[in-house]
Amino acid sequence: MRLYNIHKRASAIPYLEEAAEAGDVEIMYYLGEAHRLRHMRMTREALDWYHMAAQEGDPYAMLRLESGNVCKLGGVCPEAGDNWAESALNIVLPQAEDGDAEAMGTLFHVYLALGEHTEAVDWLKSAAETHDPVSQYVLGVIIQEDEDYIPDEEERLGTAERWLQDAAEQGYVPAMDRLAMVMRQQGRDEEAWTWLVKASEGGHKSARGNIGWCLLNPEERGEDFCPPEEDRVKGWAILFSIHQETGDRASRNIMSRNRERLTEEEIEEAEAQAQEWLGKGPPLSEYPPRYGF
Repeated sequence: MRLYNIHKRASAIPYLEEAAEAGDVEIMYYLGEAHRLRHMRMTREALDWYHMAAQEGDPYAMLRLESGNVCKLGGVCPEAGDNWAESALNIVLPQAEDGDAEAMGTLFHVYLALGEHTEAVDWLKSAAETHDPVSQYVLGVIIQEDEDYIPDEEERLGTAERWLQDAAEQGYVPAMDRLAMVMRQQGRDEEAWTWLVKASEGGHKSARGNIGWCLLNPEERGEDFCPPEEDRVKGWAILFSIHQETGDRASRNIMSRNRERLTEEEIEEAEAQAQEWLGKGPPLSEYPPRYGF
């Protein structure tokens, strides 16, 4: 999963296969995701692993099968009926009605797949109100990005912030990064930077990359985004460590563009300093959503 979470899906597949073949249903689903995302389409391998996970009751695997229209096109149908999203609903709805917050959040995706947008958002709100951090994050993002949901920008960003802050304070790292974005939109740059640092400390690869870029060349990254101080050596060290740990091309490209800003001695110092960042804290992650793109 560490490899999957930094989008090294081809490298992750052998490990995922071992766990899936041992019966881990959640990993069966992620193995399907790895195959689908690698090829940007529903492959035979992806379909087979989704189907195995679905037969074991995984609702997200059922939603992938429904979105791939595999019942109609390939005859891969649920035991009862011809709609995989309905099968997911039959599993998740009783759990949600019993107060399971994660199930409430899952119903958001299930009802969207069934074309019932109002019901989907209502369940997402219910999950968020039980302090489920993933649902709070999703709701906060929806509010932040939907100008029609709350037309007044100040009110919209304030509402999004409340959901994101609750999730962030529970330790949900993607919410920390998004909260920093919302605070920047409100002109609260110092608070935003504090949350960006917390997201980086939680292993958020994009947050850490932005910090490194700011320190290396704040003008290029955007002075409205970065704090006033510049520390080229530390910035290079952070970006170098990200590239070493994940193979991230964006970090490599930023360093390449800014190579002349440092002397050979400074680069040597930075790459020695990078050892402090390699493997620091939790593993770096892109924090891909369980069900999304």
